[in-house]
Amino acid sequence: MKFEGTYVAMVTPFTNDLEIDEEGFRSNINYLIDKGVTGLVGAGTTGESATVSHEEHQRIIDILVDEVNGRVETIAGTGSNATSEALSLTQYAYDAGADSALLITPYYNKPQQHAMVQHYSTIADAVDIPLILYNVPSRTGINMDVETIVELAKVDGIDAVKEASGSVDKVSDIYKALTHEGIEDDFCILSGEDSLTLPLMAVGATGVISASANIDAKRMVLMVDSILNDDYTRAMELHYEMVELIRALFIESNPVPVKTAMDLMGLPSGPLRQPLAEMLPENLEVLKKALKDSDLI
Repeated sequence: MKFEGTYVAMVTPFTNDLEIDEEGFRSNINYLIDKGVTGLVGAGTTGESATVSHEEHQRIIDILVDEVNGRVETIAGTGSNATSEALSLTQYAYDAGADSALLITPYYNKPQQHAMVQHYSTIADAVDIPLILYNVPSRTGINMDVETIVELAKVDGIDAVKEASGSVDKVSDIYKALTHEGIEDDFCILSGEDSLTLPLMAVGATGVISASANIDAKRMVLMVDSILNDDYTRAMELHYEMVELIRALFIESNPVPVKTAMDLMGLPSGPLRQPLAEMLPENLEVLKKALKDSDLI
């Protein structure tokens, strides 16, 4: 499967009693589709997957697939630090009709590089759904080596990587290695760092899985599309229009500022589940200024 364009790592809106706000989630899905996004990700890190139950995780996938109804691509977050659980969630996503699944590298237990190959290969062999690797060492404590990613790129059913290591060099090295193997057209690199999307796409990435697009999807779509159309002048203009807002949206742990911004914009978001907490007042002021400067509030 070819992954190209702007994918939104959606928040999970909650009601005041911390239940999934199904109506709000459906509303956000339609809001983002209207902004022209390529696809939507449910039950990922931005969706507070770490604090939803197994049943809630499945419910988020069901709502996403049902409400999208084929209008854009659907990506289900199905990663876990237990291969058995990741496999179960990925099978559920396949049965629910999701187009693909995003699997974070196993966290906390820190498997070796060869163990990660076995982890992902086990799932790819068992479930007939396109898989996206998700490398985010700042959250998981492990960093997938370039060689590991390229080895997994050769596995049938593993079609992309969301790269959030924060390194342009890393993406450059991945793309160069894919080219050396002759598989650069068969395996996609997606930016997992919103502020680095422009430089990462300049060295081989084909799109972004973006948390900030919950807030400013229109400009993110325009920037990514400009890059895909080789209009780097316009892409740079849009990058610099968004960069301060993106920084403000990551001033505290994601998705705290994103959900706060959505609330300020009148979009369904609701409270955060503990252990996340509301923003510090001084950081909230920075976020408000960035939203006002971007004409979003």
